Amino acid sequence: MSRVGKLAVAIPQGVEVALNANTISVKGALGALEMNNSVLVKVENNAGALSFTPVDASREANAMSGTVRQLVNNMVLGVSKGFEKKLSLIGVGYKAQAQGAKLNLTVGYSHPVVMDMPAGIKVETPTPTEVVIKGADRQRVGQIASEVRAVRPPEPYKGKGIRYVDEKVVIKETKKK
Repeated sequence: MSRVGKLAVAIPQGVEVALNANTISVKGALGALEMNNSVLVKVENNAGALSFTPVDASREANAMSGTVRQLVNNMVLGVSKGFEKKLSLIGVGYKAQAQGAKLNLTVGYSHPVVMDMPAGIKVETPTPTEVVIKGADRQRVGQIASEVRAVRPPEPYKGKGIRYVDEKVVIKETKKK
């Protein structure tokens, strides 16, 4: 059995989990998330802890037990604590401004780039060169952060662009004569 799939997911105080025939719903302080359950995994609620067991001994069922367990764990963490990604803008004149559900980026183009944030995703700009993306759904937070980074990815010669805070950009050496 999958090593990750063997671990139970503890349900913290204030989080409700509903198990239906083919869906798993999680509600908490930061929102509600829902996921379709795999037919290869059996999910049980045992006194405040969710356990995941493969339906049969196949390799696919074993792998899916670990995958479903981790996805449900991310849902539980998301509705209780939330997830966030931090981005930094590096370059002369590069700045970001959060305006409600929109992010206005000035990153060296002839026009500002305005991005609409989907429901459930909050964007903050503590300083003009920092962007913090928060939400309950880990996949969507990462996807939105990736889309913001794709507006102006860091270039390899001066390192200018939008990057994750913990990202290391390898700077290339310029050509010599």
